[in-house]
Amino acid sequence: RDYNEKFQYASNCIKTSKYNIVTFLPVNLFEQFQEVANTYFLFLLILQLIPQISSLSWFTTIVPLVLVLTITAVKDATDDYFRHKSDNQVNNRQSQVLINGMVRPQQEQWMNVRVGDIIKLENNQFVAADLLLLSSSEPHGLCYIETAELDGGELGPPLLLSPAQGCEMLPCGPSAPPGEVICETPNNKLDKFSGTLYWKENKYLLSNQNMLLRGCVLRNTEWCFGLVIFAGPDTKLMQNSGRTKFKRTSIDRLMNTLVLWIFGFLVCMGVILAFGNAIWEYKVGARFQMYLPWDTAVDSAAFSGFLSFWSYIIILNTVVPISLYVSVEVIRLGHSYFINWDKKMYCAKRRTPAEARTTTLNEELGQVEYIFSDKTGTLTQNIMVFSKCSVHGRTGCSPCLHPQCPEPVDFSFNPLADPRFRFWDAGLLAAVQLGNPHVHEFFRLLSLCHTVMSEEKNEGELYYKAQSPDEGALVTAARNFGFVFRARTPKTITVHELGHAITYQLLAILDFNNVRKRMSVIVRNPEGKIRLYCKGADTILLERLHPANLELASITTDHLNEYAGEGLRTLVLAYKDLEEGYYGDWAERLRRASLAPDAREDRLARLYDEVEHDMMLLGATAIEDKLQQGVPETIAILTLANIKIWVLTGDKPETAVNIGYSCKMLTDDMTEVFVVTGHTVLEVREELRKAREKMMDGSRSMGNGFSCQEKLCSSKLTSVLEAIAGEYALVINGHSLAHALEADMELEFLETACACKAVICCRVTPLQKAQVVELVKKYKKAVTLAIGDGANDVSMIKTAHIGVGISGLEGIQAVLAADYSFSQFKFLQRLLLVHGRWSYLRMCKFLCYFFYKNFAFTMVHFWFGFFCGFSAQTVYDQYFITLYNIVYTSLPVLAMGVFDQDVPEQRSMEYPKLYEPGQLNLLFNKREFFICIAQGIYTSVLMFFIPYGVFADATRDDGAQLADYQSFAVTVATSLVIVVSVQIGLDTGFWTAINHFFIWGSLAVYFAILFAMHSNGLFQMFPNQFRFVGWRGTMPLCPCPSFGELIMSGKNMRLSSLALSSFATRSSTSWIETLRKKKSGDSSNASSPSCGADKTLKV
Repeated sequence: RDYNEKFQYASNCIKTSKYNIVTFLPVNLFEQFQEVANTYFLFLLILQLIPQISSLSWFTTIVPLVLVLTITAVKDATDDYFRHKSDNQVNNRQSQVLINGMVRPQQEQWMNVRVGDIIKLENNQFVAADLLLLSSSEPHGLCYIETAELDGGELGPPLLLSPAQGCEMLPCGPSAPPGEVICETPNNKLDKFSGTLYWKENKYLLSNQNMLLRGCVLRNTEWCFGLVIFAGPDTKLMQNSGRTKFKRTSIDRLMNTLVLWIFGFLVCMGVILAFGNAIWEYKVGARFQMYLPWDTAVDSAAFSGFLSFWSYIIILNTVVPISLYVSVEVIRLGHSYFINWDKKMYCAKRRTPAEARTTTLNEELGQVEYIFSDKTGTLTQNIMVFSKCSVHGRTGCSPCLHPQCPEPVDFSFNPLADPRFRFWDAGLLAAVQLGNPHVHEFFRLLSLCHTVMSEEKNEGELYYKAQSPDEGALVTAARNFGFVFRARTPKTITVHELGHAITYQLLAILDFNNVRKRMSVIVRNPEGKIRLYCKGADTILLERLHPANLELASITTDHLNEYAGEGLRTLVLAYKDLEEGYYGDWAERLRRASLAPDAREDRLARLYDEVEHDMMLLGATAIEDKLQQGVPETIAILTLANIKIWVLTGDKPETAVNIGYSCKMLTDDMTEVFVVTGHTVLEVREELRKAREKMMDGSRSMGNGFSCQEKLCSSKLTSVLEAIAGEYALVINGHSLAHALEADMELEFLETACACKAVICCRVTPLQKAQVVELVKKYKKAVTLAIGDGANDVSMIKTAHIGVGISGLEGIQAVLAADYSFSQFKFLQRLLLVHGRWSYLRMCKFLCYFFYKNFAFTMVHFWFGFFCGFSAQTVYDQYFITLYNIVYTSLPVLAMGVFDQDVPEQRSMEYPKLYEPGQLNLLFNKREFFICIAQGIYTSVLMFFIPYGVFADATRDDGAQLADYQSFAVTVATSLVIVVSVQIGLDTGFWTAINHFFIWGSLAVYFAILFAMHSNGLFQMFPNQFRFVGWRGTMPLCPCPSFGELIMSGKNMRLSSLALSSFATRSSTSWIETLRKKKSGDSSNASSPSCGADKTLKV
């Protein structure tokens, strides 16, 4: 340990939390103020602390801001608390560690484990770090693990070996000779590891097969020892814990744009009112300096206008309310819980509920136009059944589904047969029993060429654990036909062939991957003969056969096409005999390549490719993967909702087309199904061009009047093609797609594909899946959704706007990368047509109403500016301004945003066309935004001018003026609260008890607070805070009596009526009399009231 410490490797303590007690407040506040909205309101708060420009108290901004920051901080603290709790639980797990050559392991917490330590694991224990397996209790150094926490895998398939490959066990303890490991740097590749172990003057190649990764669980192994290679954040599990790319909805992006527009509108209003203030001060205010002196810092009307600009920015800031962002997150959270709680999306068989793994994309579910789907495990059940086979040109029958069919094959001769297996071709079994060499070799290949693990709990009861359902089905078929895989070691495979145990020496395994699309094993039989067995995709193996197989290959190809036409998954089987001398040379080159420090994988690939040539064809297999329940109905309904579905699969075109017909993507009523299979760029371009011409010709023949032009811009061509009559489908294979996705042809491919009702891409790689999704995102203004169930779908899921993972039989990597997950494809219909449509509807109605109510609230200040000398005096009292958005109007709009519906869920499913408004973005767009703010401005005009018109010249019986600031403010505020409450009642389409409670309750709270704040009691207790309370007769309309009466006494202060001659004609001239008296006391030239009046007119 001392030697390794000097390299400063990462410790095994993990930390997924972000804060601690000391750093929480500063770090969380720093993160929150990264949001532009929070920074904007902090800036307003600072402005309000400047006395010269603030006409509002600081609490009108700080109360909403603190409320928002507190809610967010509590949420972040809660999340981080659970992260701390999880970290502590993991870091404090106990492990047995051998430190500095100790004989007996001692208990250590995981956080104290270091790189270079040797750990002893016992059965059912979690692996503490990424370990190099040194030895185990199992023969030949085998070790069994469960990878569920790592990638969702089941028990068994990862076969872990000690570096000595079972030839010798590596001892642990003080007597063990020192060793050294040189390996790759930490990375996130779960399926790859390269390194070298130097021990006892020997050099051992290390691969992923030798590693126990953190997150795995030891199973069916009494104990094992492992050397810590990577610890803590360097482990592959933690390296894969990076954040997924953050996705934003189209409404988010539109809302950000609109908020910028609103801010620009706010600045424009501030500029208008600032100019008005400067003009008023220059024309009128300067004449009253003796009574209304400027502040000390103000030396001109222009500077007064500058200060007035900032004052109005503060007053009018509620057009961009901070509560908007919090309300949006609350609504989205509610929608996510509705998805999680939906019992109709719960799979009882797997006990799996639907899960919204993000809260930011719910409304986007109501706008999807393109769905990209995997086939196997997504549209199908991923439960494989051996259905048919072709052996040396003879085809085997599939299970018959008709009642008249004979009994299935009787496998009672085989005590190790799987009783669940069914097959109906008795001739195939007879060939096995008669010793047909081709049939024997066929099933021998199936029993040897795989990575399945066998477990025998009771005598004769075999349980197979396979990496994929395909392998399990093939090995089970061989088992029932008498070739029973029994056991394996790192160097041997034992098979019972028709009751005789035969052990084959396993010389090499040439692994399967998405590039090779094949797997091979090289074995030596008891007679010493070396043979390579290979199985893989037909497109790969058929071109690697010996020329002597041409006739057999032709017959087998016909069988393959027949199987694919029935929707079966096919594999080709072949073998090759290797000479001893050639194999020895090839194995030596393989050993040197595997020890190469660089380009190891490329060298191995070339050697694999060399040996897998000139093989002899054995036959082919066909496996049935049935459609999931409800898939055809779901696709049919989604198609009626104007959603285009593209299937991206690795299967043969024939298989994919058959599944397309089975799930009703393709129908016999379609005008034509185009198949693109070109091998060159020119061939693919020509096939796409012909497809477009046929679509255009078909439209002309139907009388649509389209004229085919040789050169059209891409946008026009796309619009014309998408408007064609008739239904078309496009099927394209992987090598053609590779050319179609090139930069100079991608637009042609997209135009053709988008004109089709259905698109099926076959033989595609995971990268091509992502490229197709990215192509549609790039050129089409449409929301995309990708759905899959396997690790090969992760890139597609992350690329699409919305990713959906199916929690099936291929692990949980797709689910972990997805935004939403459930267990069956049919639930996608409900997710989009019910939850997605409702979420979009609710969010749009919420935003429209929110902007409406805030413009109605704020624009009253703008109109009032023209009647108060542009002095930045507010209409409402400060407490109303503070409580309007967080108390009086917040809960009703939240209730509408969370619970509102336009039609019941049954109608949403029965009438898919109701989904189209979301695709066309009809419910909230720039036009709808301008309509709702125009409605808000119109409401503000009524809310201000009607009370103003009523109060302007109203007098009491004794002749005194009836209007005062308090009465006017309360009238406008009460009218506003009632109007916006009635408006949301009219906007609500689905009333619940919560809606009633929030709407009428908010009104009740407003009146309760109104009467409380305008009571004499509060005024007597807090006279400084509640100046305008109680009924005290006529009150000045501003805190400064003279200034208030002067500039806020009604119609006299309209800028167009500033001629003081009009003031003299008012029936109520109290302010003029006051002015006359003050003037006459200071001026000896004042001789009469008329002169005083004349003097006043000249000031």
